[in-house]
Parts: sequence; structure tokens; C-alpha cells
Amino acid sequence: MQIKILFDSIASDNRFSTGWGVSYLVNGKVLFDTGERSDKLLRNMKNMGIALSDIEAIVISHDHWDHRGGLWGILKKNPELKVYTCPHFSKRFKNRVKSHGGQLIEIDKFTQVYKDIYTTGEIGGRYGGKYISEQALVLKTPKGISILTGCAHPGIIKIIENIKKNIPGDIYLVAGGFHLTNKHKKTIKPIVDRFKRLGIKKTAPSHCTGKNARQIFKEEYNSNFIEVKVGQIVEV
Repeated sequence: MQIKILFDSIASDNRFSTGWGVSYLVNGKVLFDTGERSDKLLRNMKNMGIALSDIEAIVISHDHWDHRGGLWGILKKNPELKVYTCPHFSKRFKNRVKSHGGQLIEIDKFTQVYKDIYTTGEIGGRYGGKYISEQALVLKTPKGISILTGCAHPGIIKIIENIKKNIPGDIYLVAGGFHLTNKHKKTIKPIVDRFKRLGIKKTAPSHCTGKNARQIFKEEYNSNFIEVKVGQIVEV
């Protein structure tokens, strides 16, 4: 199974646009998040030779601008796509998906969205003192379970433990935003240690994980640390 990095803050070369947010394409069929802007996302897709018509579903991790910003340009060019959201996303966002022709599907529990690809469904957390709903993408492959997160606002360990309750198998990779920007080493180190105790083989932290946390993960995981860059393909 392939994960193509379509959007993030670092690029593999100057053909690709970067910015705030993430976007991953799984097996050419399922798009997870859409970054901050559709023009940047569409440019990156074009430069990776990705046909919009091949995408069959979009999963949006949470209702923040840097994860849904590129969605509207995708739906404009390829309407009627299935768009998987959480029940507590804003009414404004849901209505906008429908007005763009998307098939809104609200998921509150662990659900298969494509062959060997699942969403956790809504996991609740706190952000800015308010409730926030978020979902992660789960891939089942011969190498094990791979997990993609948008920002992990509910807590990256909480998300992983939720997944382990719903699907058996060793965890091969956890990638995406871990929401550890500006966190102290005393907070980050126990999380990295927990990753190792959970037997997670590879990590690819990016986006809101923050430089300090990425560096600690890199030091602890060495050759099993993946530096996320737009334009790269990760085999899982």
C-alpha cells in the first residue's frame, strides 16, 4: 500500500508547493485531508501525476482551515465524491460540502471506507478550551497497521489506543501531526517512550508535531524515523 505526501511544510524539491496543513493520498483512491489551499494541493497532485478522477473518497480529520482548505477545489473539479466527516463538525462545513456536490457521510465509530482502509470515527478532545472532534485513518497491510493523523488534538496516544481496541495487529507506522508544538521535553519524551512500548516500528511526525518533538522522535527512532516531504511516496 502506498501513501503519497501531497501537502506539508517541507518539499522534496521546488516543483511542489508547501504550507500549513497536511494531505495524504492512500493507494491512489482515498484522500486524507486537503491542506490549506486547493491551488497548492492541485499543483502538487499534477506534479505527482495524480488524476483527480481516480480519487473515490475524502476523509477530513477535523474541521480546521488547514485540513479542509483544499477540499473545495477538489469538489469543484470532481463533485459527488464521498466526504467522510465527524458528526460534530460545524453545520457550516457540512452544508458547504453538500453545496459543492459532495456526498457527506458522518462517521461516529470505527468504519471501513475502502478495502483495508478505515476511519476511527469521531474521537473527542479539547482545543482552545472547547470540545473538538477528530478522526484518524487506519491502513491494514501485510507489514502491520499504519495510522495517519491530521493534528491529533484528542492526544496521539489516545488515538492509537482507540485504534488498538478496534483492529488487531502490530503497528508499523504512525504519521502526521501529533500536536506537540511548543511542548516541553518532559511532555514529549514519555510519549516517545509509549510509542516504543506499544511496539510502533516507524514514525513520520510532521505538521503540528513541532521541531523539538520531531528531533526527539528522530533521535529515538534513528533509521526508522521518516522525514515527511511533499512529493515522497511511503510504502507500508
